[in-house]
Amino acid sequence: MIVVDCERMNYPFTGLYYFCDRLAASLLKEKYAHTEDLGFYIPQKIAKRWGDDVYYRKKRLFDKFGFDAPANCRLWHATHQLTQYVPRDGKLLLTVHDLNFLYEKTEQKQQKYLRKIQHLIDRANRITVISEFCKQDLLAHIDTGSKKIDVVYNGCNLYEGKIVEPEYKPDGEFLFSISAILPKKNFHTLPCLLQNNDFHLIIAGNKSEYETKIMNEAALYGVSERVHVIGPVSEEHKHWYLSHCKAFVFPSIAEGFGLPVLEAMAYGKPTFLSCHTSLPEIGKEYAYYFNKNFDRDSMKKEFAEGITHFYSGGKDAEEIKRYARSFSWQNSARKYWEIYEEMLFE
Repeated sequence: MIVVDCERMNYPFTGLYYFCDRLAASLLKEKYAHTEDLGFYIPQKIAKRWGDDVYYRKKRLFDKFGFDAPANCRLWHATHQLTQYVPRDGKLLLTVHDLNFLYEKTEQKQQKYLRKIQHLIDRANRITVISEFCKQDLLAHIDTGSKKIDVVYNGCNLYEGKIVEPEYKPDGEFLFSISAILPKKNFHTLPCLLQNNDFHLIIAGNKSEYETKIMNEAALYGVSERVHVIGPVSEEHKHWYLSHCKAFVFPSIAEGFGLPVLEAMAYGKPTFLSCHTSLPEIGKEYAYYFNKNFDRDSMKKEFAEGITHFYSGGKDAEEIKRYARSFSWQNSARKYWEIYEEMLFE
């Protein structure tokens, strides 16, 4: 049996939650083509997430101190590079999403996390990463030895549920962004974009003290009344914002992939991204980019020119949609099944 670690689904409204959820569902859809059983390591609160006839190993309080995989487990897939939950023995596949701490933490914490990842890399038999940028970052900072590293892109989270108008919506057109409200997301650079227009800015995601810096910048540009940090939102509301926004703005300086970018592109929206880490790899020529140093006057010009260019036909919305949808969770699942089977028969 192969067991996939979905422990990070203990934290809703995060990229790792959606990664585990979409990958697990897609792996199960592809299971018909494979003989190996598939199970999932899960937090208690998502018991039976993918049906009654699936094997679940529920997380226990003392698991972080070490545990053994189920007796019939031939391969454990650890889906996060800083996981505390790895069985003592058996074959291990480790997925690395990013080394974002290199861009946001102190030197002391960087070294702590590098040691942790190095320990897991030493334990792993094989490694997957979610972008070529992440692979190069890993090779530059970690000794991977001769272990094989596969790039397996995430899929685009295509929403098939009901889209519901949220309780809060601005009067007029708005720009949208979504992620945890953390300094690495660089949201405080965005309020300047609201000068000389009537746009609102909506930022959704789990809140933190960083919100104060965002609102201080909004006050500096005299646009406080049009900047709204609204906290986490449900999928049905998130997709309303994505489908109704004038543009999606994402100035993050630390991304291993950037799932929200593809979600916005799937609606054919113009996306304005930073040119840091993995975002140019994912956005390619289908996105617009802010200057590297986030000079505010340049950002205002880049945004104004980009909006005009897009809505005058400078980019094809249908082509953007097709590009986003080319990132398929089914393709990701097929690649992971291929890796699983190669590992089982090595």
